[in-house]
Amino acid sequence: MTTKCVKSWLTDMDGVLVHEESALPGAADFIATLKDHGLPFLVLTNNSIFTPRDLRARLLAAGIDVPETAIWTSALATAQFLSEQRPEGTAYVIGEAGLTTALHDVGYVMTTRDPEYVVLGETRTYSFEAITRAIQLIERGARFIATNPDATGPSPSGSLPATGSVAALITKATGVEPYFVGKPNPLMMRSALNRLEAHSETTVMIGDRMDTDVLSGLEAGLRSILVLTGSTSADQVDRFPFRPTRVLGSIADVVPLVAELAEVADARLGGEDDHA
Repeated sequence: MTTKCVKSWLTDMDGVLVHEESALPGAADFIATLKDHGLPFLVLTNNSIFTPRDLRARLLAAGIDVPETAIWTSALATAQFLSEQRPEGTAYVIGEAGLTTALHDVGYVMTTRDPEYVVLGETRTYSFEAITRAIQLIERGARFIATNPDATGPSPSGSLPATGSVAALITKATGVEPYFVGKPNPLMMRSALNRLEAHSETTVMIGDRMDTDVLSGLEAGLRSILVLTGSTSADQVDRFPFRPTRVLGSIADVVPLVAELAEVADARLGGEDDHA
């Protein structure tokens, strides 16, 4: 990885920077190092419950100072995708403020009357009534979109059903598969790259899951780093038919690598300037 220029970074949040409400070792130093070197970065999350402002507050409470503009969620990626597909459209939404706010911000109208889309996101209050309505609207022709395919989410007491599980229920009832916007869809990576005005060949993705973070990075043409502080353990890596560029213990191990790669990029830029 040190032989290639790295100009920007993407990183997952849960399992990389934080575990529940606590910062993982090295997380604050990682963000500070990116800032010190003036490197563009985005913190990515498949969780669509929270707005970037909410997530900034959560990270700041854990001692990690990430600007609101440097947070990219599956809700924002979904809203951007729908805005490009059908500008100022209509949707029936199952989700929280992170999703509804993102859709409102791109001009979408929330309605139960013949919406163009049923949009399913993360929520801790899935109701039988809301799921039933979604099924009926899809049966009547609404297109089915889901923010992410994660089947479960973490909680202090164990796994919780997440968007992917509820989407499977709706698919079973309707026979209609949703289009998932979030990871591992490389669409989310490309939208993040566009937001940074970055290129895949000079960007690295850091994640804790082989089946979402590393896979989506691979399919979007990014180099990837798997850290072992989240979902994928060291003994599981070889079970996958693809590999990350590097496997490191934690985000703390990435900090010296960021500094090293930044120095390589600066040296190359200086050489180009001297040559010019």
